[in-house]
Amino acid sequence: MQEVQLHKGPRMGPRRRSRCRGAEVLEFTLVIVPLLAVTTVLVDTAWAVFAESTLQRAVRAGVRSGVTLTAPQMTTGACLTDTVKSVVQQNSMGLLSGPTGLAKIKVHYFLPPKATDTGPITDVSGQGDGNNPGNIMQVSVESYSLAPLMPRILMNQMADKNPLIISVNSADIIEPSRQPPCIGSAP
Repeated sequence: MQEVQLHKGPRMGPRRRSRCRGAEVLEFTLVIVPLLAVTTVLVDTAWAVFAESTLQRAVRAGVRSGVTLTAPQMTTGACLTDTVKSVVQQNSMGLLSGPTGLAKIKVHYFLPPKATDTGPITDVSGQGDGNNPGNIMQVSVESYSLAPLMPRILMNQMADKNPLIISVNSADIIEPSRQPPCIGSAP
């Protein structure tokens, strides 16, 4: 019977191993720096997309709630504008928390031109009947400042820590109601 020997490849002597020791550290350094840069950009971009889509969803929920609410559905003493702002704040996942977040939410009411007229729409936010059925309700978050998670570093420049300014809005026609709620103070 013949013995079969497996060839395991050339053996490295002690000299060859000592010459290759620093290669792993150098290769790791050359790979980790670009990997961290790409990961940082990816996380910052994902954070901005998440924040904008969350705010957009919040204003959509506010408009949908506002155009369908009637006076009996409102809590005692609440008016439409304040209720819509509250709905937006509740759906913002904490991005618009507190009085500073509430101040960024705006509710406008517009009177559209008649079907035969080509004139512009009229802002009726300051009028008591601005929330009449057929008017347009626009809910917006204006100038929301989103700080980057990591400062942006560009070649030959200082680190950029400037926030991203986000503005979102949504609008719909107020539905007919026998008991429209009070408008409150808008915007």
